[in-house]
Amino acid sequence: MTTPNLANEEGVAAGHRAPPLEDVRVLDLSRVLAGPWAGQLLADLGADVIKVERPGIGDDTRAWGPPYLKDEFGRDTGEAAYFLCANRNKRSVTIDMAHPEGQALIRRLALQADVLLENFKLGGLKQYGLDYASLAPLNPRLVYCSITGFGQTGPYAARPGYDFLIQGMGGLMSITGRAEGEEGAGPQKVGVALTDIMTGLYATIAVQAALAERERSGRGQHIDLALLDVQIACLANQASNYLAGHVIPQRMGNAHPNIVPYQDFPTADGNMILTVGNDGQFAKLCAVAGHPEWASDGRFATNPQRVANRAVLIPLLRKVTVTRSTDDWIEVLEAAGVPCGPINRLDQVFADEHVQSRAMRIEMLHPSGGKVPLVANPIRLSDSPVVYSGAPPLLGQHTDEVLSDWLEMDAPARDELRRQGVL
Repeated sequence: MTTPNLANEEGVAAGHRAPPLEDVRVLDLSRVLAGPWAGQLLADLGADVIKVERPGIGDDTRAWGPPYLKDEFGRDTGEAAYFLCANRNKRSVTIDMAHPEGQALIRRLALQADVLLENFKLGGLKQYGLDYASLAPLNPRLVYCSITGFGQTGPYAARPGYDFLIQGMGGLMSITGRAEGEEGAGPQKVGVALTDIMTGLYATIAVQAALAERERSGRGQHIDLALLDVQIACLANQASNYLAGHVIPQRMGNAHPNIVPYQDFPTADGNMILTVGNDGQFAKLCAVAGHPEWASDGRFATNPQRVANRAVLIPLLRKVTVTRSTDDWIEVLEAAGVPCGPINRLDQVFADEHVQSRAMRIEMLHPSGGKVPLVANPIRLSDSPVVYSGAPPLLGQHTDEVLSDWLEMDAPARDELRRQGVL
């Protein structure tokens, strides 16, 4: 396990360059997951990300517990684990957007920003004078990223959008779950808000592309990202299969529509996964399984033949895989060069020696006391690595600091805004 603060100090000492987005200022008006995920990724890459939250309430996910972070004495801090997953490296400012002075203050911050992230419903910020049309004339260099369920145009544009809803409407649930006729069959959502996460990733890419284009044109632009668009785009080969083959993909459980064998198999003490990607790997699997003749069988010799005859091949393989334990199979299959692996619980994931060697679990000192465990950023840059500069912030933790940094606002002015209920 690594301690990010110490790792960062060592990185600086080793001569690493400054993080790539060090000079980028991001005003993050988003909440829940898709927008905050993009904000966290930009912050990990060095951007100064200011998270604007409602006074006394904050991001909705601050209340999405239990579980909550525990302090050094094992007591709940009230900081929900959900909020912690998407908000490190940011500074939290509380501003009442419903107050005219609050709107003016956010507008002033937007004039100092390079990027603005928001995921309000269509037109939700127009009433406050904080929409792109209002801010672009004041800050022509602003990259303004809007994340909604259905986009800025189209007949569904005004509808609210949620990950679960989009997984259904966007086709993902139609291809996820057990096949028709099997016990427990039916459409199934993915076990994490995957559409939100993917939208956050697309938002990060789009923001960086817009910043790169601004270097040429000198002007920012509006980014219109819709969860539904992203979900459809990420159907990848399944969408291509439909568009090219005119056949509607069906739920297949853990099986693959284009590759066989590529699914889970029972073992003597549980289950394992086989991901046989070519005919050579299949021949090796057959040899290890004690049936080398399958590799030359006209029904199974090539992948198209195996796809056509999966209903015959899969039961044959299952009769063999149940004869050994998962660990035994993985040992012999890996030695033979056959891709395989276990189906791990999360405790097993973080206990895995490879995961530990990659330092995917990190800890950061948290202002509520103790340390907060987090999942590391998977991006590995050799010369300008990810910087872990601050744990997910307490609500309003940096209000004074940011208003002083970005707006040069003195203490009496901040006190007056607090007296008015703006902060």
